[in-house]
Amino acid sequence: MEQQQTQRYQTANPYESKFGYSRAVRRGPFIFVSGTTSIDTTTGTVLHQESAYHQALKIFSEIVSAVEALGGTRQDVMRIRMFVTAGEDSGEVGRALKEAFGEVGPAATMILGARFVSPEMKVEIEADALVLE
Repeated sequence: MEQQQTQRYQTANPYESKFGYSRAVRRGPFIFVSGTTSIDTTTGTVLHQESAYHQALKIFSEIVSAVEALGGTRQDVMRIRMFVTAGEDSGEVGRALKEAFGEVGPAATMILGARFVSPEMKVEIEADALVLE
C-alpha cells in the first residue's frame, strides 16, 4: 500500500504557533482547514470587530487561500462549519457564505452561541475540501 504524504499549510496567524497547529492539512485528495477567524497576521488583531459579515468574508477568503495553497480550488470545498457568537449575526454570516460559495453549494452547518479565544471574534469557520485530479 502506497504511503500518502501529508502536506501542511501555515500562516503567520499567531494562534497557529502559540497552539501548535496548521491552518490546513492535506493528505491524498482531502484538505482540512482549521477553524479560521479574521485575524490580521501582521498585527495579531481581529479585523472588522463590529461586523460578523465582514469577518466571515475575510475568513472565507483565508479558507480559499489555504485550499489553493495545497493544490485545491474554491470549487473543491465540500463542507463548511460556521460558529457564530450571536444569533442576530446568523443572517449576515449566511449572506457572506452565499456570496463566497453560492454556486459551489457546499454542505454547511451554522452553530450559534459559540465563545472564542478573543471576545472581538464574532465568527470562526472551518472547511473540508476534496480534490479529485
